[in-house]
Amino acid sequence: QVLLVESGGGLVQAGGSLRLSCAASVTTFSSYTMGWFRQAPGKERDFVAAITWTGGVTGYGDSVKGRFTISRDNAKKTVYLQMNSLKPEDTAVYYCAADRYGSYRPSRTQVDYWGQGTQVTVSS
Repeated sequence: QVLLVESGGGLVQAGGSLRLSCAASVTTFSSYTMGWFRQAPGKERDFVAAITWTGGVTGYGDSVKGRFTISRDNAKKTVYLQMNSLKPEDTAVYYCAADRYGSYRPSRTQVDYWGQGTQVTVSS
């Protein structure tokens, strides 16, 4: 069982930045590809970013490329999402995801564990 706890969400003005964190309670953190998905009201949960279990490859959704950066610290068992140049359309609940030995772009169905989500609201 893997417990994922997100933090760092909140309210920010357009153009601002936020950094999300996701702490994992698992002894084999380094064997998990870690990622972020987001879900806006009335919409599907969409892929945002992921970093492979080897730490060598990252993947991003088209709408966040060049603005968001994912990273991980295996010693702290934590994955981060640095979000810059935020737009109102980035408003959503952001979910941390863990996919054991996964690729750099996991699908929703490939995710093994989900966090509870953290709200990000970007005002115009």
